[in-house]
Amino acid sequence: MHKYLSAILIAIAASASAFGQRADVAITLDEAFFDAFLDSIYKNFEPPQFSIAGNRTADPDLAVASISPRASLYWIKGEPDQAASTCDQSVRILREMNGVRTAVRFRDGRILIPLAYEGNYSPPFVGCVDFAGWADAVLDLEFDRDGQRLIGRVRVAKVNLNGTGGVGSNLIARLLQGSIDRRLNPIEVVKLDSISFGFPVQSGGTMRMKAVAAVPEVLPGAIRIRVTYDFVKG
Repeated sequence: MHKYLSAILIAIAASASAFGQRADVAITLDEAFFDAFLDSIYKNFEPPQFSIAGNRTADPDLAVASISPRASLYWIKGEPDQAASTCDQSVRILREMNGVRTAVRFRDGRILIPLAYEGNYSPPFVGCVDFAGWADAVLDLEFDRDGQRLIGRVRVAKVNLNGTGGVGSNLIARLLQGSIDRRLNPIEVVKLDSISFGFPVQSGGTMRMKAVAAVPEVLPGAIRIRVTYDFVKG
């Protein structure tokens, strides 16, 4: 049996050599996979939370923005310190908000990520401001050859705020994008060397697979990632 297996592996190696020692592997993930994955996260863990406090001083609009009656209430009462002490200045990604569910969707050749969220922040001289709504985000993919992985970067395209008629949406978009860039981007989508495997050869060495390219193809309701591997001596 061992000799038979060795003969097969030698035949595979010879065939790979004839075709440039390169082969393709296709990985397909659909929306149902990501729905089940997100359901599991929200069932077993608290909602993902990101601090936005670090963005405040860098954005002058925060000093004058007000998107909630609660903000002016704290200021009139003269309790900005109390507001700050109860304000964690963070955004939480929720499973659902007003019928919009956090999800991964594949549409028109793009990877779309609707994000339901809620949070608060404390602008100078204003007090604690609550906000909630949903955002439209896009995931851009790229191949990290040195790291042998496919990575993605979440880009916030549009923010919708509950009950404000769009007032303050640009501000929240900047806060949300800044938090995502600091805490989330880049996202490791697939570790490509984790799905490779070594082939033992008769001399005691190994042949391993090294990813040299990864090309994502967005299909209706799914994504297919075609990974090109080189067979190299381990």
